Amino acid sequence: MKGRFRKFLSYYKPYKRLFLTDMFCAMVAAGITLAFPMITRYITGVILLETPIQLNRIYQLGIFMVILVIVEFFCNFYVAYQGHVMGTYMERDIRNELFEHYQKLSFSFYDEQKTGQLMSRITNDIFSLTELYHHGPEDIVISLIKFVGAFIILSTINLNLTLIVFAFIPIMGGFALYYNKKMKKAFKRNKQRIGDINARIEDNLSGIRVVKSFANEDKEMDKFKVENMNFVNSKRNSYLYMAKYHSGLGVFTSMITVAVIFFGAIFISHDSITTPDLIAFVLYITNLIEPVKKLINFTEQFQEGATGFERFMEILEVQPDIKDTKDAIELKNVEGHICFQNVGFRYNDKTDYVLKNIDLEVQPGDYVALVGSSGVGKTTICSLLPRFYEVTEGSITIDGQDIRNVKLASLRQNIGIVQQDVYLFAGTIMDNIRYGKFGATDEEVIEAAKKANAHDFIMELPDGYNTDCGQRGVKLSGGQKQRLSIARVFLKNPPILIFDEATSALDNESEHIVQESLESLAMNRTTFVIAHRLSTIKNAKRICVLTAEGISEEGTHEDLLAQQGQYAYLYNMQFKSE
Repeated sequence: MKGRFRKFLSYYKPYKRLFLTDMFCAMVAAGITLAFPMITRYITGVILLETPIQLNRIYQLGIFMVILVIVEFFCNFYVAYQGHVMGTYMERDIRNELFEHYQKLSFSFYDEQKTGQLMSRITNDIFSLTELYHHGPEDIVISLIKFVGAFIILSTINLNLTLIVFAFIPIMGGFALYYNKKMKKAFKRNKQRIGDINARIEDNLSGIRVVKSFANEDKEMDKFKVENMNFVNSKRNSYLYMAKYHSGLGVFTSMITVAVIFFGAIFISHDSITTPDLIAFVLYITNLIEPVKKLINFTEQFQEGATGFERFMEILEVQPDIKDTKDAIELKNVEGHICFQNVGFRYNDKTDYVLKNIDLEVQPGDYVALVGSSGVGKTTICSLLPRFYEVTEGSITIDGQDIRNVKLASLRQNIGIVQQDVYLFAGTIMDNIRYGKFGATDEEVIEAAKKANAHDFIMELPDGYNTDCGQRGVKLSGGQKQRLSIARVFLKNPPILIFDEATSALDNESEHIVQESLESLAMNRTTFVIAHRLSTIKNAKRICVLTAEGISEEGTHEDLLAQQGQYAYLYNMQFKSE
């Protein structure tokens, strides 16, 4: 808890000067509000009782109060403007930190998370922190100054009446504390519900073509209505506590005013207090109630902000299970000699092994195809090489260097991946190819596209390389998107390649073009190919057949067919189906 509190305060550090100026202005403004009732008491209790009345003193005090009002205006303006700006800066810093942390987390984390919930944590949750960071300290300082100041001043006027008024405060505090706990739980539930709504929206919009193809719009609407109604119920519950909270505190503040008027009248009748003193008392009650209202606002902001910060810290405290060791080295001058030594893998302690007893040595420049039935771990092997997941047993080395002792960035920079499901970012074709090497010139991008057999179709598009791809490349065909992903890897120019069923979703014509691009890309590089269509790997010098027990067969296409083993069975099954 202490660690989280220190973490919370650490975001003030870069804006210490701005924060201190903001607090100073808040204190000056609070002090000025305390001065007005005393001036009113002095005028009504002293000046107006003199004979004759000294008008020049009234004029002087009037000018003095106008000056105080002007000072108060500038102080409040600074607090309202610069204070909010400070809060926004801090919100930006927190959001940057969380997004950066998202980039560090491994695939195993995202396997268990909903995108909508992660989006909610970085948007809605953090937004609530802005008000807390700005108004939190300011409200506390102003409330304390007004509260303590009012108590001291009122005590000098009439101690007994002051004690009667302040007798209500402990009861109000207990009432507020009880409902604060209730509201905190309710606000946290609200954030979870809005995260569920985001997750539902993200899931629907990502799969909108599937939804429409099955004409399931009504079913999706029903699902959304359920999540939306859950949010309404959660909000209604939190509003119930808020209503009780506000109504109860409203009763307390009204009772304080009633007590002042009632007991003040009694004290006047006993000559224990004068009318000017009672007027001052009533005016100070406003100064007393205002801090209470600020504390009400603060408690709401605190519950919202604390809940957001708690959810922020929940993610920030998730340590990446794959990260650089302290003495990790750069992977340089890679030749591409790769060894899998007794590699085993499972996702966690509760699941079975996906891979077991994998021993595989690949020489620099080799073209290795991995085949096998679904679920035997072909893609998993290729996910272990760039350390998207960490091996559970054994080790993987590149040029004799254990990949766990290599810096992640340099490891992945030396590996190019072409996947079946191509992801194109929103933007132009030029931007998407350049993703392989951000500093590349336009000429280098075009050259990479030519090598990937993509240049011709790009030039036929309305704006050429400046054509917008649409969300996830929706404006392009599967073969076109695949060639752009290959161009991206050409531009990256890594010594190690992974083709993860890169042509399995394409038609025969597109497959032929993409296959040519892949073979061109694979020249003189160590290449792993996960093949669904066995016809695409007939020319591979080495084919490895994976089973649940490991690598059961190795050899060329002809050798493996002659063995009449698992490969021959898979090939004949596929040949018959075709």
